Amino acid sequence: MSKLTRGVRIGVDVGQVRVGVSRSDPDGVLATPLVTLARDLTAAPDAVPSDLAQLAALVAEHEAVEVVVGLPVNLAGKHGPAAVGVKAYAGRLADVIAPVPVTLTDERMSTVVASRRLAERGVRGKRQRAVVDQAAAVEILQSWLDAQRRRT
Repeated sequence: MSKLTRGVRIGVDVGQVRVGVSRSDPDGVLATPLVTLARDLTAAPDAVPSDLAQLAALVAEHEAVEVVVGLPVNLAGKHGPAAVGVKAYAGRLADVIAPVPVTLTDERMSTVVASRRLAERGVRGKRQRAVVDQAAAVEILQSWLDAQRRRT
């Protein structure tokens, strides 16, 4: 029975425009929102985009032992164009933060769930768009942490 190693995990929700980031406590019990980064789509092909550089800085700052990236699987369980983009992003991130591992996890409903939870709390419109990526990153990381605990 493998126990989850102690240490902070960073959760990442990769969007077309923004990247939501969350973190866990060192015991891997609770995910909390951290920040929303703007996607840097203007970086030269051989340069590290600023959002990846910022993520790497967060990994170092929080001494993260792992990064969990949400993989958008469609409801039929297939990998569409969005998943291909996220896999490429996760691959680049893994290169930038090595040797810290990057894990992909199914996040097919995280943004929907995050939006619904925010709406239930009265967070709507522009305010919701500002935090929904962080909330989705929390959903991704929390469900991954819960799944790890169920496996032990």
